[in-house]
Amino acid sequence: MGLISGVVMGMMFGVALMAGWRRMMVYRSTKRVAKAADIKVLASLGREELKKICGDNFPEWISFPVYEQVKWLNKQLSKLWPFVADAGEMVIRESVEPLLEQYRPVGITSLKFSKLSLGRVAPKIEGIRVQSLKEGQIIMDIDFRWGGDPSIILGVEAAMVASIPIQLKDLQVFTVIRVIFQLAEEIPCISAVVVALLSEPKPRIDYTLKAVGGSLTALPGIADMIDDTVNTIVTDMLEWPHRIVVPIGGIPVDISDLELKPQGKLTVMVLKANDLKNMEMIGKSDPYVILNIRPLFKVKTKVIEDNLNPVWNETFELIAEDKETQSLILEVFDKDIGQDKKLGVAKLPLIDLEREKEKEIQLRLVPSLDMTKVKDKKDRGTITIKVFYHEFNKEEQLSALEAEKKILVERQKLKEAGVIGSTMDALDGAASLVGSGIGMVGSGIGAGAGLVGTGLGAGLGAGAGVVGSGFGVVSSGLSKAGRFMGRTITGSGGSRRSGSSTPLNTVQENGGATPLH
Repeated sequence: MGLISGVVMGMMFGVALMAGWRRMMVYRSTKRVAKAADIKVLASLGREELKKICGDNFPEWISFPVYEQVKWLNKQLSKLWPFVADAGEMVIRESVEPLLEQYRPVGITSLKFSKLSLGRVAPKIEGIRVQSLKEGQIIMDIDFRWGGDPSIILGVEAAMVASIPIQLKDLQVFTVIRVIFQLAEEIPCISAVVVALLSEPKPRIDYTLKAVGGSLTALPGIADMIDDTVNTIVTDMLEWPHRIVVPIGGIPVDISDLELKPQGKLTVMVLKANDLKNMEMIGKSDPYVILNIRPLFKVKTKVIEDNLNPVWNETFELIAEDKETQSLILEVFDKDIGQDKKLGVAKLPLIDLEREKEKEIQLRLVPSLDMTKVKDKKDRGTITIKVFYHEFNKEEQLSALEAEKKILVERQKLKEAGVIGSTMDALDGAASLVGSGIGMVGSGIGAGAGLVGTGLGAGLGAGAGVVGSGFGVVSSGLSKAGRFMGRTITGSGGSRRSGSSTPLNTVQENGGATPLH
């Protein structure tokens, strides 16, 4: 009897234990599902929303990674780098050297690579994110860092100065690269790739310059010139919305939709400036304004002499390719016999403007758009403008695109004819089609010829300005002799202020934009 009761009690205890275990497992599973649902809700919240919930108890170690890490890709890139570097050197020579020539600053007669090696240290990809997925496209952003050991030497030549090799040392690149893959139905399934640098965060290219076997003082201001050239190329050619479109795979495809097109027209009336900084020892500054959306298409006002509160009332038209990301840049300079001094700069994001609505805006001038490198942060005054943004329709867009291409072709012709040193020279008066004369830049000796007619087509006026040891000889038909390293030298018959003798209503002087009168 005792045995039977023991067996029954054991069975009952075993069944109860199993039932209890099962109930506990169901309870724990239910709690895990509930916690998972709560965590899923929390995971969908952003940093600010979590701070509102947690208050002061929000843990600082919680992060919200935007980019996915790709350690495996960095390992493969390190192995492939010797081969990628060789191909990259060839591509850079073929693509960047023409840009150096196109954007070469005034006073430099030649700027090209003497030596180019990308070194043995591969770049690092910090992360990749898929920004958006559109039909027929994949858009990816790549966080790119490179602190390599390249050997880059630029051959720099200037008028009356022997060639000086300039070495770029300690090169570091920090940027986010946007890559757009245009998909296709045929192998390799990608018909074109679009590459650009995002404007936010701002691309950083850090380096130091050192003269090889010489001194940078042989070319005054050469470091600033190279810095400006690099920044201009990045901003005007590579920084979004500007992009490089590369068809691949040999598949015939229409890539016109991927290329950058004019989106709208910005009409800017430069009204006045107030309380400008005086840069003159005797008298007052002689201010003028250079404004642009793209550095390749700058426009310039006339010079107002001896005035810290100038009034211009000049109107210009500029083309915008992407209202969401581009900005209007206004730089105020003091015209001088030597190199013109910057009085201040202002920036107006186009996204702040309403379509088809005129607006008067007063902008505060600052010493530089990058205030981290500026020691003198005193007030530089204000500039007042009126702006009107008009968005193009399809016909206006095509017309503006053809006009831009025509302007670039005309500037290239001027460069090939020797009238200007580079396609950028025409922006600051190195060449001006002024009805009575054209200033022609030579190498140390500036020769000018008065061409009477419609630009380059015809001319009989004679005049020669000889720039040699610091004096100028001016003949009938010229008020300016020539330019060397950004310095204008004139004789007794000319004016030292370019704005007083050179009208600024020409295509070449205004970068292709025509002032409205």
